[in-house]
Amino acid sequence: MHDLGPLLLALAAIILATKVLGDMAQRFGQPAVLGELVAGVLLGKSLLSIIDAHDAVLSALAELGVLILLFEIGLHTDLRSLRRVGSQALVVAVVGVAAPFAGGYYAAAALGLGTIQALVAGAALTATSIGISARALRDIGQLDTPEGQIVLGAAVLDDLLGLVILSVVSAIVAGAEVSVLSVARTTGLALGFVALAVTLGSMAVPPIFKVVERLRTTGALGLVALAFAFLMAVFAEAAGSAMIVGALAAGLVLHGTPQRHEIERNVTQLGYFFVPIFFAVVGASVDLQALSDPRALLVGGVLTIIGIVGKLMTGWSLRNFEGNRWLVGVAMIPRGEVGLIFAQVGLASGAIAAGEFGAIMMMVIATTLITPPWLSALTRTKARNVFDPTGEGLDDLVAGSRPTTPRATQPVKRNYKDE
Repeated sequence: MHDLGPLLLALAAIILATKVLGDMAQRFGQPAVLGELVAGVLLGKSLLSIIDAHDAVLSALAELGVLILLFEIGLHTDLRSLRRVGSQALVVAVVGVAAPFAGGYYAAAALGLGTIQALVAGAALTATSIGISARALRDIGQLDTPEGQIVLGAAVLDDLLGLVILSVVSAIVAGAEVSVLSVARTTGLALGFVALAVTLGSMAVPPIFKVVERLRTTGALGLVALAFAFLMAVFAEAAGSAMIVGALAAGLVLHGTPQRHEIERNVTQLGYFFVPIFFAVVGASVDLQALSDPRALLVGGVLTIIGIVGKLMTGWSLRNFEGNRWLVGVAMIPRGEVGLIFAQVGLASGAIAAGEFGAIMMMVIATTLITPPWLSALTRTKARNVFDPTGEGLDDLVAGSRPTTPRATQPVKRNYKDE
């Protein structure tokens, strides 16, 4: 029998450290993901050496966390709402992908990184964290404004386009020929799979979940939905795309089902275990010695500047827009969980080494750190935790658990003697 002792100790350390440091991050007005990353760095080989980022079991649990995270992003995404801000969100998304990707690629190449490393760096810069942006905008009361809706729509498109770019890079790393035809094929597979899944799934899946809803087993909806996400991930890989694309597509399919909120709550409960493991493993993968190299720090600093400027350009790309352009641009800055996925995929595939991984991590942390206080300063509104009546979801996994609801009013004691 496999010796469970070391694994259980590692899991216990991850759970305790991520929860404590995640709570500390929230107390300082930062998303919980930053505290969970720091927990991973502390527990990793660079400092305490309690967890091994290359352990097969921990890596598998972390990959499950990634699939759950992408599934939650899909569940969080209302494709129909994109129609209301479609053209504006599309402009912001295209600029938010093209400018950082081009800037990151050429800057990385100029600093001496190889073609593959520069591609991964550019791809990581395309991301926008839906979870962090949504929570930050909600906490300053801007989520339902035109600016907030444009940001959410553009963030969704950014992640879709970014995943396509990541699929192309992964195919190149795996040995695929670099040509216009091969890139077009990989792009077509990723987009085609999502489009086909959403089209067919929107017709076939809702009746199935009506039947599942009748099951009396507790949590059946969430578990069946998660099984569906895992199957879609397998199908995506079999079709020649990436597993994470399949998990995202599964969430997009289930967003329109009447059971979506219950599914999201159930899956989030599982995510509270698996997703912090992913963030901790990513943090444990950081080699502080490699990151302390002046060249790695230079690359990280340059990527951070490009990451900020590239996303700020999105607000000023809008024409005939009377809203706050700065608000749009700043809200698009945080890379958060999506940037981490890009960096981890690059490291796991061997596309980047410890130095480049640390530089990308530096960019992800910096862009995530500056966004909430910057948004508060722009609106002159102090960020506050706002109760979300729709329940638990993506932003709770990334930014932190929602605050408890106010205590229910105590029932008034009646004096029956006076009646």
